[in-house]
Amino acid sequence: RRRRRRLRGAEAAWRAMKLYCKVVALALCLGILLLLYLFVGNADEPPLKVALALASSRPGADVASALRAHFRPVPPAAAEPEEEEAAQVSRREPRLHKKPGKRSAARGKFASVRRPKDQKPSTVELSSPQCMHLAVVACGDRLEETLIMLKSAVLFSNRKLKFHIFAEDSLKPEFERKLQEWPPSYTKKFEHNVYPIAFSVGNAQEWKKLFKPCAAQRLFLPMILKDVDSLLYVDTDVLFLRPIDDIWDFLREFNATQLAAMAPEHEIPKIGWYSRFARHPYYGTTGVNSGVMLMNLTRIRNTQFKNSMIPTGLTWEEMLYPLYQKYKNYITWGDQDLLNIIFSFNPECLYLFPCQWNYRPDHCMYGSNCKGAEEEGISILHGNRGVYHDDKQPTFKALYEVIRDFSFEDNLFQSMYYPLQSKFLDTVHTLCGRIPQVFLKQIERTMKKLYENRVVVHIGANIRL
Repeated sequence: RRRRRRLRGAEAAWRAMKLYCKVVALALCLGILLLLYLFVGNADEPPLKVALALASSRPGADVASALRAHFRPVPPAAAEPEEEEAAQVSRREPRLHKKPGKRSAARGKFASVRRPKDQKPSTVELSSPQCMHLAVVACGDRLEETLIMLKSAVLFSNRKLKFHIFAEDSLKPEFERKLQEWPPSYTKKFEHNVYPIAFSVGNAQEWKKLFKPCAAQRLFLPMILKDVDSLLYVDTDVLFLRPIDDIWDFLREFNATQLAAMAPEHEIPKIGWYSRFARHPYYGTTGVNSGVMLMNLTRIRNTQFKNSMIPTGLTWEEMLYPLYQKYKNYITWGDQDLLNIIFSFNPECLYLFPCQWNYRPDHCMYGSNCKGAEEEGISILHGNRGVYHDDKQPTFKALYEVIRDFSFEDNLFQSMYYPLQSKFLDTVHTLCGRIPQVFLKQIERTMKKLYENRVVVHIGANIRL
């Protein structure tokens, strides 16, 4: 009996040992898979080529299956219900509030946003679907900022770009030289023209000194670029964290009267600048920020705008200088204030896109108040207040420096994304630095999509061969 008991005990111990070994082996396998994902999954192309070669060597191999196994699926932004809701909110149209004291705080940040029942979204025909036009104005010391902005546009965009650069004469040779230094694989993705600063109406010196040097040039783009149908204007301190193709697609969301798109100046009226301090009419409850402005130039040139000067409509060109003369003693932010005045009298002409398409320090320095960015990540970063060049907002500065220092031919994850993560560890003491996922979510998704597209093109070329 003792012998049988000892045998049963030994058998139980053996079974327990076998179970323990299986658990340890499973844990080791999971750990190895995790390490492979971290160190191989986001690296350069060779590991993926090996995976695809192994997959294709099996009978009935499917390359698409190998791709799906290599990458985690990233659902398109358009399919997310949060973005659909934000898009529906952005397509509504605001009523003009001229007296801040009469606003009702209980109605919320989009209280003024309404869509007339008789207006439906209409598909806008784009004259050059294969080419997206991007305009920027650079004066003074804005050469580097402008080049970094253009670099971010070229890195992440899919369709061909046409740059319209308005610059002082002294900067033109520098732009030409710097852009020619970029690798051919990227210079083939864009064309560019450098234009002199020019104002078609009024006093040129007066326009040039409005707010910041040359900033008022954007008001004259419809008259200067007469052969361009649609255009995206951005300030020099903007960085694209996803393809321009995505914001360009907002043109197709315009209804029959909308001719421009901008983001609100602020998300919360009670702490917004316009709702507290403006001495002139402005759009909606918080005004709009003109640092990222999508325009249908053809519609702008052909529209008669309502105004506060005469009972009949005026064209864009006819309206600009008289409007400036009337309000010049009441405006603080120059051409942005003039745009707010124009669209306050013509709210049906403006499309509002969500705050993640023009994300500024104001969206996080007083606490996070851009819900769209929290859910989807930042699409376009706008580093106003000079935050790229001081230490007040190190999170914004980190993104600027990483894109500036990135070499075109390097791997995006190894030379941009991972250094960015490391820099963000030093910014957690700031309000903006406490939400790194807001800054990283969209750019990570963009990089994965670019890498997947590059791999698919490479595989297609090999299959054809």
